[in-house]
Amino acid sequence: MHPCSRRAFMAGLLAAAGAATSPSAVRSAAAANGPRRRAPLRLGVTPVILEDRVGFLNRWGAWLGEHLRTDVELVQRTRYREIVDLLLRGRLDLAWICGYPYVQHRDRLSLIAVPRWRGQPLYRSEIIVPVDSAAAGLSDLRDGLFAWSDPDSNSGWLYPRFKLRSSGQDPDRFFRRTIFTWGHARSVQAVAEGLTDGAAVDSYVRETLLLHEPRLAAAVRVVERSPLFGFPPIVGGPSLAADRLQRVREVLLGQDADAEGRALLADLNLDGFAEASSALYGDIAAMAERIDGRQPA
Repeated sequence: MHPCSRRAFMAGLLAAAGAATSPSAVRSAAAANGPRRRAPLRLGVTPVILEDRVGFLNRWGAWLGEHLRTDVELVQRTRYREIVDLLLRGRLDLAWICGYPYVQHRDRLSLIAVPRWRGQPLYRSEIIVPVDSAAAGLSDLRDGLFAWSDPDSNSGWLYPRFKLRSSGQDPDRFFRRTIFTWGHARSVQAVAEGLTDGAAVDSYVRETLLLHEPRLAAAVRVVERSPLFGFPPIVGGPSLAADRLQRVREVLLGQDADAEGRALLADLNLDGFAEASSALYGDIAAMAERIDGRQPA
């Protein structure tokens, strides 16, 4: 890889790490008619959404605010743990998080809605390698350099570690070295640029990259796929009142019936939102119990 490309990638990783602790937020004032009657709704977003989508976030926040008749404040962080911490401390009202932190804290979080992708609220964890790699599966990456996305990610951390543990391998000793990229798109980039021998990524993010960054996505190939898991949900925190939670659910479930809402969904490569119960995340909860050594609440 060209030295400039390597420097640019590493600079990006450092920038992402800095963003994770930055107090800056993406704010969106909705354009609803009439006076605001309630406090702003604070929505946290994580790398579930592809990076560099500030324009989309502003449009989505405005659309949500118009239909909720309140201002919407969108708060972006790079790491799931930061968003979950803000949510549990009442600094956010709701957030789009991964299924893994949801099952870890489901005694304090409420499911609002789950995105539908390709007609289902489901996705997979994928093991990817460079397109010219000889690897045929995760087992072929022993002693290699591997990229995790986030220690609170199901697809980018929990499932591949569970898979290794189930085959009698120690996930902490299997690879020669591992790194955290703090984002599935960054993990795809690390593999595509030859910085790592493989990575575990979210299938939705990788396939959405085919639409936005086809050159990057075409530089990797999938060698292993997990079973289907519940898609990363939108959840409410302890500070979100029941009536507001229900109203947010109604607006999200009806987004695909609105022309502008459908356009926003198309920009995210999603079909819409669906209702779901915690049972959708039963497989993730079972893996968390096996890996963490405790039963999620």
